[in-house]
Amino acid sequence: MKRLEEYVVSIPDFPEPGIIFRDVTSILQDADGLHMAIDKLREMVKDLDFDVVVGPESRGFIFGVPVAYAEHKSFVPVRKKGKLPRETISAKYDLEYGSAEIEIHKDAIKPGQKVVIVDDLIATGGTVEAIIDLIEQLGGVVVKVCFVMELAGLQGRKNLSGYDVDSAIIYEGK
Repeated sequence: MKRLEEYVVSIPDFPEPGIIFRDVTSILQDADGLHMAIDKLREMVKDLDFDVVVGPESRGFIFGVPVAYAEHKSFVPVRKKGKLPRETISAKYDLEYGSAEIEIHKDAIKPGQKVVIVDDLIATGGTVEAIIDLIEQLGGVVVKVCFVMELAGLQGRKNLSGYDVDSAIIYEGK
């Protein structure tokens, strides 16, 4: 049986020289790879007491919804600004080449709800920091943050200190 890492296609010098791009879509394109990724995420939460899975647009949806479904939990999407139809709260965060803003419905998380965040990749951790801020503004408690892949060289985990962070694959570089 293959390891999950073997389903990831690594593209050197993309998007710029010296960077190795880890392509998560190659996991999705293989039924065994997708199954293994979801199973690994489910293992991360198997003994955890939680109420809801939160996932950011768009790959957090891809990996978070199957986890929520299999664990019989609800799923809350975090989207780019202007994409959610009801009243929202928002958070701005820095990207490698600029900034962005995300939103969550104001009624999506109830005070005291225990939340698991699921996403495909942690790099610097900026997106997840913003998501945690939104969840906590609504009174939610982040009990775990789960990723398929982690680029440890960018030290995103350090930016999430104080939270339980887990990754199925950890790449030492950037």
